Amino acid sequence: MTIKRTEKGWQVDIRPLGVHGPRVRKTLPTKAEAMRYEAHVIGEASADKGWNNREDNRRLADLINAWFESHGLTLKDGERRLRRLHQTAAELGNPVARLLKPEQYTKYRTSRLKKGLSPKTLNNELTYVNAVFNELYRTDIVEFPNPLGKLRPIKLDQKELAYLDHEEIQELLNTIEHKDALLVTKICLATGARWGEAQGLYSRHVRDGRITFTDTKSGQNRSIPISNELEAEIKAHGKGELFGWSLSAFRRALAKTTIQLPKGQAAHVLRHTFASHFIMNGGNILTLQRLLGHSTINMTMRYAHLAPDHLNDAVRLNPLFHKTKHPE
Repeated sequence: MTIKRTEKGWQVDIRPLGVHGPRVRKTLPTKAEAMRYEAHVIGEASADKGWNNREDNRRLADLINAWFESHGLTLKDGERRLRRLHQTAAELGNPVARLLKPEQYTKYRTSRLKKGLSPKTLNNELTYVNAVFNELYRTDIVEFPNPLGKLRPIKLDQKELAYLDHEEIQELLNTIEHKDALLVTKICLATGARWGEAQGLYSRHVRDGRITFTDTKSGQNRSIPISNELEAEIKAHGKGELFGWSLSAFRRALAKTTIQLPKGQAAHVLRHTFASHFIMNGGNILTLQRLLGHSTINMTMRYAHLAPDHLNDAVRLNPLFHKTKHPE
């Protein structure tokens, strides 16, 4: 139906140029007026005149603000994205949004690469800009599709995911003197939690042999079983908010050890260590996905190569092995 009754009157809702063309919506007081308006819109479109010749000349910064008001303010990192998006718009010269070309954006991206920004950071920027265009188009705030929709992100090399062996774990625990940092470290190693998730725990989150993480990156709560010993240690630590800021203490302790890590991993190595040992000890990859809170299996699959039968399968399942075992 292109005409329907609403509380305010009769609404015309039509795409006169087809499903991929601009959408026209207008509410009129009577059904007869709505029908005449619909006929007018179709007639004008057929004559290639259009019922509204005004072009959308809003600047990129204007659309960023529209995106924030309609959607961005609902995101946990919405304000941070807003600041980053406005910086991007300024560096692009704040163009008319619908006229932004992939070539213009790739030149901007190349200049940023030459200034030393990482490909991952630049991919995040493109993701944020794409999200603005896609969301505004999806909700009919703009009538043109994403002008950067065909632009591919920079291909990234897979990062080295370091993890600690048993001796390194013990060395680290023996080195940490800060009580909060030590217990947060144990929680991360036992549950795969991010440092911030563990550091933000309250005593009410630890009960019945489980820790429930609520302020997570994905926004989804998850509960992880823990040992009786760790539960008793956490309960003995205090009530209410369990920990203060202790990441700096962890980093200082880590620097005193002999442990060598890839750049930028620090506390995140605890999460990698949990995941790696879980898989090496025979854990299921789908269970690990739930424990880590990954929204897709792709992130979790980074650990699949550590499965104990992974290399054996390469020998057992290759075609040469079967030809040897079962000659024709």
